[in-house]
Amino acid sequence: MRVLQGIAVSPGVAIAKAMVVDDQQPRVTRRFISRANVESELQRLSKAMELVAEQIQDSQDEVATELGEEYGAIFSAHLQMVRDEKLNESLVDSIRYRHYTAEYAVSQSFARYIQFFERVPNPFLRERAGDFRDIEQRLLNVLFGADSKRKLAANQPSIVIAHDLTPSEMANLDRGNIRGIVTEVGGPGSHSAIVAEALELPAVVGVGPHLREIQTDTVLIIDGHQGRIIVQPDEETIARYEQEVEQQKQTAIRLSGLRDLPAVTIDGETITLMANIEFPHEADACLERGASGVGLYRTEFLYLGQDHEPTEEDHYQVYAKVVHDMQGSPIVIRTLDLGADKINGDVQTPESNPFLGLRSIRLSLRNTDQFRRQLRAILRASVLGDVRVMFPLVSTLHELRQAKMLLSDLMEDLEEEGIAFDRNLKVGIMVEVPASVVMLDRFAREIDFISIGTNDLVQYTLAVDRNNPDVAALYNSCDPAVLRLIQMAVDSATKAGIEVTLCGQMGGNPVYTMLLIGMGLRSLSVTPSAIPEIKQICRTVSAEKCRELAVRVRDMDNAWEIKRLLREHLRQLFPDES
Repeated sequence: MRVLQGIAVSPGVAIAKAMVVDDQQPRVTRRFISRANVESELQRLSKAMELVAEQIQDSQDEVATELGEEYGAIFSAHLQMVRDEKLNESLVDSIRYRHYTAEYAVSQSFARYIQFFERVPNPFLRERAGDFRDIEQRLLNVLFGADSKRKLAANQPSIVIAHDLTPSEMANLDRGNIRGIVTEVGGPGSHSAIVAEALELPAVVGVGPHLREIQTDTVLIIDGHQGRIIVQPDEETIARYEQEVEQQKQTAIRLSGLRDLPAVTIDGETITLMANIEFPHEADACLERGASGVGLYRTEFLYLGQDHEPTEEDHYQVYAKVVHDMQGSPIVIRTLDLGADKINGDVQTPESNPFLGLRSIRLSLRNTDQFRRQLRAILRASVLGDVRVMFPLVSTLHELRQAKMLLSDLMEDLEEEGIAFDRNLKVGIMVEVPASVVMLDRFAREIDFISIGTNDLVQYTLAVDRNNPDVAALYNSCDPAVLRLIQMAVDSATKAGIEVTLCGQMGGNPVYTMLLIGMGLRSLSVTPSAIPEIKQICRTVSAEKCRELAVRVRDMDNAWEIKRLLREHLRQLFPDES
């Protein structure tokens, strides 16, 4: 039995046999054509490009029908690539002036693009290499007359093992027997990861070259929570995971009965449980799971996979839909939280360290036209319900004041135009860097609420890239330094009388629920699927016992000991589920 570590991108557990997917890219040899055949070869290429564009459009329509328009938009970026003038010029020149065959022209041109993306230091841009491989494979399949629409199907419960899966392969995934996905490369920002999560398939990526040693029909366990792949597990391990899968099914059935009950501790403390969402249609999942509102509405997918920046109306329509669907519950809309590298494929000057570069509020303040469109849409939507705006990655008071000044100017503009908005719109910031924690007493004078983003707070506090498997073990939410910063943030917000919520992955992990309550948090925003279990814990514990636990943790200086203690308390709380 071996355990391989990768990056968890879609939660869940699956036990099945491996289905190894080979790279079926056609082999291209260097071949030339005569001058007399140049025009006919160009026509072959043109027809292939047209057919591939049709295939991509079909994939977009199929995914949009099954998962929603937002997921189908992934393929609009592929359409943009196929129609890119520079790419087409390169292909045509290779045939017209170098007399390459269409196949060899495609192979050579795409190789340059793929190599460029693979070498850039930015992890998000590296993942775009897979998009170019997808288009290259489609083109070569058409030119060679091969199957252009490979269906990943299995005749038994299977876990797909691949170097990487292109978005088109994910779109053609047969969900009947596919139980999970494991890839050698990739990261959480890849399109394949996004689709896997939408399909609710456990997925682990970035496992590395050891994955190549796995043979078809090898028994595997994929742990999409921890990012682990267990190869040829023994009977005891299989039994343990089978029990976990069965417990998850039974627990889900039992917890569904808590939907309409409040999250109140046994000594009367109310915990507000809200949801983190990314797409408008997720409002249904929030209501099904009993969310008290949307504590974090990520707006990034409006920008990803698009060939143009979203308009003010694009923003407004999706915000209005969520506000309407949430039936009066509060909606916290976070402004753009991306790096400059992720907007419209700008790869001219890739940043060497994008996590410390031009991203989030910094990018918005640099690109004020884009920022104004988003803020105007939020203001227009604010009259439809309880809408609030939140700025990400704020590290200085100057950034906050710039953003608020722009918001104030837009209010005056809308007033002059006779467009309705909520003059008392609540404004907050994400607390996700140590600087904002240290200065929170000053920030609190100028905002209405904060939301502690633990994903980035852990990363910036411990100097650990959470997407790098080489240092993944160092990324620990219960590191004493992280816990001290969270406590400082809660204390500062409470003293200032402003609302405080925790919205990172830490909040959706049941192991931390008692500790967070004990630290004084009374509002958590988590993925909709996590709400029932967190609510169960809240309704089973007393706030006083949670405070006692937090005091014990405060005196500890080892993250592993802290996590062991928290797990033990959770086992004591629910012995039948441990």
